[in-house]
Amino acid sequence: MPFQHIPVLAQDAIAGLQIQPGGHYLDATVGGGGHSALILQAAPNVKLTVIDRDEEAILAAKTKLGDRISVWQGNFADYTTQNPQFDGILADLGVSSPQFDQPERGFSFQSEAPLDMRMDRSQPLTAADIINHWDAKDLADLFYHYGEERRSRPIARRILEKRPLHTTTQLADLIKSTFPPKARYGRIHPATRVFQALRIAVNGELTALETFLDKAPHWLKIGGRLGIISFHSLEDRRVKHHFRNCPHLQVITKKPITATAEEQQANPRSRSAKLRFAQRISATPD
Repeated sequence: MPFQHIPVLAQDAIAGLQIQPGGHYLDATVGGGGHSALILQAAPNVKLTVIDRDEEAILAAKTKLGDRISVWQGNFADYTTQNPQFDGILADLGVSSPQFDQPERGFSFQSEAPLDMRMDRSQPLTAADIINHWDAKDLADLFYHYGEERRSRPIARRILEKRPLHTTTQLADLIKSTFPPKARYGRIHPATRVFQALRIAVNGELTALETFLDKAPHWLKIGGRLGIISFHSLEDRRVKHHFRNCPHLQVITKKPITATAEEQQANPRSRSAKLRFAQRISATPD
């Protein structure tokens, strides 16, 4: 399956970056290269550096964008640069569509697949490791804090009773069974929040985001803009807090930009997306 992904809030992201001819930009989560392609098209002689931890995304970006980009594979929290060099930085924190759509990746419970959920498949920790080896308290805390799942304790207890669990559908059906019958068929599947929590934990997403938010302002030239697209409140709260409290940034978006009704209809995964921008104003490092 080709690594293709419809970029969310694409026009808003490009407009917010205020791309200049000859500017140097960073796409910190290149994914399918949708935002990157638009950055390159926005002005002449644009230079672009791209990052992703998923080797399939990196290969897709190289194929789609060719030698117009510089590539760095890894977690954006681990990226380093010696001097402020970017005129703009964009990070889309969402899971790429191919990661959801390839059942063997284990991100979705729509198909039976191993409990994997790794964005970087060279790392050892998987969702199965967490489900089958963590104790009840740690599981419940994970589901509550990272998934905001109110039924975290009964779900954790049921997991301990029934494990080992090996597939996405096994886990989803078990979670569903812990809910009262009337609550099992709502708009949101009962397993959604637990799967979110597991994905965040497996990939260290919130820790990586906080590190990135600390480092990224120092990669920007004065006047450069940092744009971040988040998909749930745990991410958005961190972005909002860092933007407001970083002495080197000025908040551009007082309220987050969200998808129009037309975009949400065309791309349902844009429904929860929130885009915030801030601008580098201070030349003095911490």
